[in-house]
Order: sequence, then C-alpha cells, then structure tokens
Amino acid sequence: MEINLPDEFITQLSLSKRIVFFTGAGISAESGIPTFRGEEGIWKKFRPEELANFNAFMRNPTLVWEWYQYRRKIVRETTPNPGHYAIVEFENYFDVTVVTQNVDNLHKRAGSKLVYELHGNIEKNYCIRCKKRYDFIEFPENQGAPICECGGNIRPDIVWFGEYLPNDQFSSSENAAEVSDIFFVVGTSSVVYPAASITNIARSAGSYVVEINITETEISDRVNLFLKGKSGEILPKIIELIKSEKAKT
Repeated sequence: MEINLPDEFITQLSLSKRIVFFTGAGISAESGIPTFRGEEGIWKKFRPEELANFNAFMRNPTLVWEWYQYRRKIVRETTPNPGHYAIVEFENYFDVTVVTQNVDNLHKRAGSKLVYELHGNIEKNYCIRCKKRYDFIEFPENQGAPICECGGNIRPDIVWFGEYLPNDQFSSSENAAEVSDIFFVVGTSSVVYPAASITNIARSAGSYVVEINITETEISDRVNLFLKGKSGEILPKIIELIKSEKAKT
C-alpha cells in the first residue's frame, strides 16, 4: 500500500516529542470487533437504551450481564492488530499517550504503557453497593448476573449512556492533548461527546492533527492531514519512515 506523506508531516515528525493517539472503534474493527455505528454497527441490531444504561441493568441484570459476557467472549478471542503494535513501536521514538474510547483492552494487551480509557474496560467490574473490584475475572457462563459477597449486583466497569466519563481519565486525556506535538485521530467517527472534544483541545493548542480513517468524518476538513485507509496499514508505514529518517542521522 502506497501512502503519500507530505513533507510538512515528515518535518513535523522530526520536530515532535509528544504524540497522542486518540482511538475509536475503527482500530478495534481491524481485529474483528464489531463497531457500534454504521450500517453493520451493533446499535443497528440492539437498542442501546435496553442494554447500555443503569436502569436497564437494574430492571434485568441477567439480560444486560449476559450481553456483556457475549462481548467479553468476542474480545478474548481477538488479538491486537498491526495498528495497535505500531502505536507501541512509536514509544521507541516519542513520548506516547493513548486515549481510547474502546473498552476492549487491546492497547494494553499490545503493550502500550500509558493508556487512558474514557469509556471503561470490559474486563473490569465492580459491585454497585460496596464498590469492591472484580477485575479480569472469568465469570461462569449462563449463570446470570453475579452478586457480590455484600449482596450487591456486580456490573461491568463501562460508561453507560447517561453516565459521566471517569474524571481522572478524561482530565488526564485533556492535559495530554494540550501538550501534544502531533495528535493522531485513529478510527473514530468523532461524534461522541464529550470524548470527541479532546481533538478540539489539541487543535486549539496548536498540535498537528492527523486523522486516519477508512472514510471521511465530520472533522476531516479541519485536520492538518487526512490519511484514508486502515490504521494497521498506515501506521506501520509511518514507523518505516521514522526508522528510515533515523538511519540517515
């Protein structure tokens, strides 16, 4: 795959120290995890208000829990793709922060060191009553929603509709965007707020914004560089370029 990388971008790479990758469902789709929006998205098949909010969980915890168990199974059967691994490789040359809207834990499984999870992590859980953590536990299949030893329901540590993003993750992401030299927007529709506002922070702070996506989005005409294609093809090419430039020095 040939990628046209303008001289301006190459120069910006050579001058940069801090890079942020802001990732969405598109990078996970390359690993085989279904997206939520679009013609084949999950929300075309399921109603989010029935499966992804607290009231739905309290009405029918088993239904919601089993759906998340199904999603966990998909996640555990997938692996990080070349896009994830390329982001890890960027750490050899830059101070890298990953800000993700994905809940699949693939960035951490790939080896990224600093990851802010804006919408939670599907492999983490907690009791809604006593807040005891139940992280990275494989719960039995088809046994309904689990109950904590205190008697409270255990829920996925996912940001549901109507809930606030975790403040520590969001504020840290804002800070990283504000001091970034290059801000990569990778595989996200850029329509889900408040997460999408982080791109605006990077732009306002003067960061060089690069969007990588298989289709144009609402921000494509406002970024410094739009690269059409899969992150698993484009990001490794950028790594090759970096290696080549480093070899010259």
